[in-house]
Amino acid sequence: MTDPVADHVERALADLGLTLPKAAAPVAAYVPAVEAGGLLHLSGQLPFKDGALVTGRLGEGLSLEEGQEAARLCGLMVAAQIKAALGGFGRVRRIVKLGVYVNSAPDFTQQPQVANGASELMVALFGDAGRHARSAVGVPVLPLGAAVEVDAIVELSASALD
Repeated sequence: MTDPVADHVERALADLGLTLPKAAAPVAAYVPAVEAGGLLHLSGQLPFKDGALVTGRLGEGLSLEEGQEAARLCGLMVAAQIKAALGGFGRVRRIVKLGVYVNSAPDFTQQPQVANGASELMVALFGDAGRHARSAVGVPVLPLGAAVEVDAIVELSASALD
């Protein structure tokens, strides 16, 4: 039996010229994903490009476009963590919420536009099931100096056949 969600995600990745990265291991004392009550809670994911962490602060050296790309890279890692936790995408019913944290200079106020990098990727990958609630928050620093961090809550079905 084919998995229509996985098929959609794989087609979308190919159409966008993207590949899922290997799901990143935790950098401290936590797990990448916890399934509870029909939801998959994903820990914050950082942006990696060609194996290197994207670092810096928006409004101090990083442009809006670079921030959007960093958020998109975080979104790719979110998708990689979903696949790693579930063994595929067949149980994904909906991306419920993204939390987007933007390493921001004090006068930088375009966090929502930065967050669109991750939000638009979720819709591209999951279609209508990728439309989600969201927080976009400016912070003075992120772990390892990352430019952006994204966490997620994903609604799951009991099985891939639901």
